[in-house]
Amino acid sequence: MRNRFQMQLEELNNDLISMGALCEKAIHDAVKALLDSDEKLIDRIHDTEKEIDRKEREIEGLCMKLLLQQQPVARDLRTISSALKMITDMERIGDQADDIAELVRFCRLDDSECRKDISAMSKAVIEMVKGSIDAFVRKDIESAKAVIDSDDIVDDLFIKIKCDIIRVTAVDTNAGENAIDIVMTAKYLERIGDHATNIAEWVEYSLTGSHE
Repeated sequence: MRNRFQMQLEELNNDLISMGALCEKAIHDAVKALLDSDEKLIDRIHDTEKEIDRKEREIEGLCMKLLLQQQPVARDLRTISSALKMITDMERIGDQADDIAELVRFCRLDDSECRKDISAMSKAVIEMVKGSIDAFVRKDIESAKAVIDSDDIVDDLFIKIKCDIIRVTAVDTNAGENAIDIVMTAKYLERIGDHATNIAEWVEYSLTGSHE
């Protein structure tokens, strides 16, 4: 019975890795579409978001099966309950990437400073998502803490973008609508960073029983 339980936990790990990879893909494609003004990628991002939703339901079903059939206790119970919380944040990451895709038709970054900062934000949040999932699979609390600390980088970039936009609109009043789209894009990326931080905090809980 224990061997079967361990196999199912391994399946859970693999499914979370797959869902995390889909989230990374969605973020990457959404920002690439924005930077390249590539509307052809929008449908692909929508499809990835739907795959993330399907994966969430699949993992949720596996977790419920583990809870009902195996009746885990202590650390194993925390692992499964944490996974259920994590997939909710991962599903929201997919939604946020999809929201960025919706702005591709309207938002133009050109060669502005914001373009560099949006690109840097996307790379940072992708690393945070990847790092949080890896920390769960490897049961690595230090990696989880590193993800939590990385959120400051994303927050700082978001603040910088807002300040840059204020300066741009002060000079060019016609830039207002595009400026709003840029700030919305940055806000979606900032929220993705928050969700990755949530995942890392659930990793910490699964390992220590403490959740801040």
